[in-house]
Amino acid sequence: MQLTDPKGRMHQIVLQPGGTFHTHRGALSHDDLIGAPEGSVVIAVGGTAYVALRPLLADFTLAMKRGAAIIYPKDAAQILAYADIFPGARVLEAGAGSGALSAWMLRAIGPGGHLVSFERRPDFAAIARANVQKYFGEVPAWWTLVTGDLSAKAALGLTRAVTPATAPGDSGAGGEDGAVAGSVAGDGPEAFDRVILDMLAPWDCVADVATAVIPGGLLCCYVATTTQLSRVTEEIRAHGGFFEPAAWETLMRGWHLDGLAVRPEHRMIGHTAFLVTARRLADGVAAPARRRRPAKGAHGEDAE
Repeated sequence: MQLTDPKGRMHQIVLQPGGTFHTHRGALSHDDLIGAPEGSVVIAVGGTAYVALRPLLADFTLAMKRGAAIIYPKDAAQILAYADIFPGARVLEAGAGSGALSAWMLRAIGPGGHLVSFERRPDFAAIARANVQKYFGEVPAWWTLVTGDLSAKAALGLTRAVTPATAPGDSGAGGEDGAVAGSVAGDGPEAFDRVILDMLAPWDCVADVATAVIPGGLLCCYVATTTQLSRVTEEIRAHGGFFEPAAWETLMRGWHLDGLAVRPEHRMIGHTAFLVTARRLADGVAAPARRRRPAKGAHGEDAE
């Protein structure tokens, strides 16, 4: 449950019979909320009114326990839209971080899809698993969380049908070397409709994940700096198996609304990261040459 005070401050709590929530404005009894409809208003002992609502996934994302930095809701929404995460999609994710984007994608693909998430750090994987479990109430059966690096061996081993050797959601499903333990089936090496890379050096994995994406599938990279943006884009182009990549960032600015006093907020969520997307070409097809001539010196002095 999320409690919001008159100043807009939010508090998320898990209701327990007989429980009490203490604020600097006084205590609230959980029993006053249990059984009440959403949108109810409860009064603390000190007289402050709180609006009680179930938190939206965006609210839950911002309040969740963090190991790695989270992907903000504004970027998660862009990934869901422009990476075209659809119900029933098979998605490969590296790395899971704190599980924020995993939760968004798990809800989007639904039980008919499958999400395989790699996280190299066991402590981050444990946090991601706990956050996803807290949001859904259980670990979704359509999620496999693997502790380890996304390697060529693992990417090639993930084919159209993935049957985890351990229970869905168990971190460490791949063992110490990060290789996926499971049985595979299908008429080709590709398994995934979408691949999402949120890692320090996604360019190291472009060739690997290209073997796991179906023709027409989509690769999306989430990078923080312009040097990362340039390097991953050029690596995607150099690979030759993807159509021309697109890149952008999203800035989000709220507005103050009070009668005729309508103005931008003084604070905004500015740059968080760049997103790069590229579509997979069919096997054996060469990427068409770019018609637009690059700026002089864009590729170094020795570039022709």
